[in-house]
Amino acid sequence: MSYYAKIGPSILSSDLSRLGSECERMIECGADYLHLDVMDGHFVPNITFGHPMVECLRKSLGKEPFFDMHMMVSKPEQWVKPMAAAGANQYTFHLEATNNPGNLIKEIRQSGMKVGLAIKPGTTVEMLAQWAGQIDMALVMTVEPGFGGQKFMEDMMPKVRDLRRDFPSLDIEVDGGVGPDSIHKCAEAGANMIVSGSAIIGSDDPRSVIVLLRDAVVEAIQKRSLDR
Repeated sequence: MSYYAKIGPSILSSDLSRLGSECERMIECGADYLHLDVMDGHFVPNITFGHPMVECLRKSLGKEPFFDMHMMVSKPEQWVKPMAAAGANQYTFHLEATNNPGNLIKEIRQSGMKVGLAIKPGTTVEMLAQWAGQIDMALVMTVEPGFGGQKFMEDMMPKVRDLRRDFPSLDIEVDGGVGPDSIHKCAEAGANMIVSGSAIIGSDDPRSVIVLLRDAVVEAIQKRSLDR
């Protein structure tokens, strides 16, 4: 098994007027990567930010932090080159947003970024599984994308379980309502990349929340390798 526990705060939950320093604070508290939500007001009903913001963050934070772009946009093809140029490390697009996932996967690779593929709660895991051999990460949404602070959907865990069973070394990310209350369900199902917004950023002690989340995933990974 070649996957590791990685905890990525969703920076949308932070004070957006102090975004650079909030990102620095998360990295200092032990975050493995930063999860950046891009919403276009079409694919989801909300609007956030685009590649100019990513470029500013990259300049401010330097080369180190890994930027996982969650592209909740109607035309993911349109933003591959701008995001790569802005300093994004991983481009996670929604399967529901494109007619040609294979082509988009190639484009993202050619631009030098890692490839993430996301599915909404209503999309079957089989739809994603046919592309799993070509991607770096699968993102199983555990809420409807578009808004923070929603309730975790436990009934998405079978998707995670199926992916972990069929693709043992794939990075599998969960996003939406994930925190100390739901982490064990995610970890046991096989998720290893954990996106958490308000549970980490809204905490008085983000470092301890990150440690708690990571420990739960590490424990589940160890148990899974012992069970083999």
